[in-house]
Amino acid sequence: MLKTSSLISCVMLSAALLAAGAHAQSSTRIGGCDIRRGTLCPNLNLNGAELAGVNLANSQFTRSNLSGANLRGANLSEANFSQTDLQGADLTEALLVRTNLRGARLGEARLEGADLRNAVLQNADLHGTDLSKAKLAGADLTNARMEGARLTDADLQRSNLRAAKLKGASFVGANLQGADFTRAVLVNADLSGANLDQAIFLNAQTEGCIGCP
Repeated sequence: MLKTSSLISCVMLSAALLAAGAHAQSSTRIGGCDIRRGTLCPNLNLNGAELAGVNLANSQFTRSNLSGANLRGANLSEANFSQTDLQGADLTEALLVRTNLRGARLGEARLEGADLRNAVLQNADLHGTDLSKAKLAGADLTNARMEGARLTDADLQRSNLRAAKLKGASFVGANLQGADFTRAVLVNADLSGANLDQAIFLNAQTEGCIGCP
């Protein structure tokens, strides 16, 4: 009798584990994308997806739609988001170290405290984006659109902002040591209290800029 009871228990446990495994497997797919590190999800519609805290490092999301997605605290380091729509997405405190965001649309996105060290943001659209306290040391923001962006207390040491559109952007208290603003548009920008040591402003447009040299 004991053996029969044990056998029934084992069968029930195995069935439960299989069901749990099937559920876990299905829950890792959102909009046809397998949510895991190193996944390949180009050209997908993931508008408004709930992806807070996920690990998508080394993944491929080129030309996908992640507008309004919740990526708060997600690990997106060394992933490829080139030409991706991330407008209005929540990337608060997300890891984006060496991430490719070339040509990405990040207008009105939340990137407070995000780690974007050495990220590639060439030609990216960051207008109205909140980058307060973000880490952007060594980031490439060449020709980026950043009108009205908020970079209060952000770290932009040695970042490349050549020809960036920064009209009305706020760099209050930011670390801009060694940053390159060559040919950047800083009209009506605010650099109050920013560290400008060794920063380059060659041929920059600084009309109405507060704190510009």
